[in-house]
Amino acid sequence: MKKWMLALTLAGGVIALSACNQSGGSTVVESNAGDITQDELYEAMKEKVGAQALQQLVYEKVLSEKYNVTDKELDAKIDELKKQLGENFEAALLQYGYANEEDFKETMKLGMMQEKAGLKSITEKELKEAYENYKPEIKARHILVADEKTALEVKQKLDAGEKFEDVSNTYSTDTAAKEAGGDLGWFGATAQMDPAFLKAAFALKVNEISGPVQSQFGYHIIQVTEQKEKESYDKMKDQLKSELLTTEKINAVMQKEIKEAKVKISDKDLKGALDPQASAAHQ
Repeated sequence: MKKWMLALTLAGGVIALSACNQSGGSTVVESNAGDITQDELYEAMKEKVGAQALQQLVYEKVLSEKYNVTDKELDAKIDELKKQLGENFEAALLQYGYANEEDFKETMKLGMMQEKAGLKSITEKELKEAYENYKPEIKARHILVADEKTALEVKQKLDAGEKFEDVSNTYSTDTAAKEAGGDLGWFGATAQMDPAFLKAAFALKVNEISGPVQSQFGYHIIQVTEQKEKESYDKMKDQLKSELLTTEKINAVMQKEIKEAKVKISDKDLKGALDPQASAAHQ
């Protein structure tokens, strides 16, 4: 699931705040120790989850005017999430404060509306630039050692024709990759790996062996063994759109939508609830 989606980031009960914002001070709790009024409950909830609740309510109002999410689309997204989480689905709902699946669907629907708004904002120019800069996945292997001197020794042995697997078995300190002859499998240019390692790996041609590459883990000798072909622009458009749909993009789109809707917050304590910083903090 996209990290920017609100579906598993807001507490499921924040919407309850809206029901308390009514005129008057009607009593909601009576006791011998004293009563609790609607106003007191509103103030207490506002302090705890006010910004989140207001943000969600405003977003729903603004986006529902332009972006429709059908029950079929929503059910499909829920089914997809169930497959991802498996038997942990119910536990995840409880962990994030949702009473049940229907409660969760309300927030998921908002996330899907945000997705539609974000996708609509992506231009053809952005997509073509992303395509030009896109690097297909590579399959690589490496030998990790502690210092540059040892890395140069490893490089020399490989250049002399010794098998990569044998040299890896002798020298590499990466025990996990070592068992597979140094193989790291397939990965893309945005993989969660050391930046210096990624930069060096994607600069190599297939079968080329690098010189020593320093990273936070030590020194690597890298070889790219395979590289996937870059597909056509038309085939990659959906993938590129997904990659361009970042948290920053969604925040920018939401600020634009709020501005166009001329949203004004009358409660002084919640004036900053829709600021970009607040939006980012709740996602």
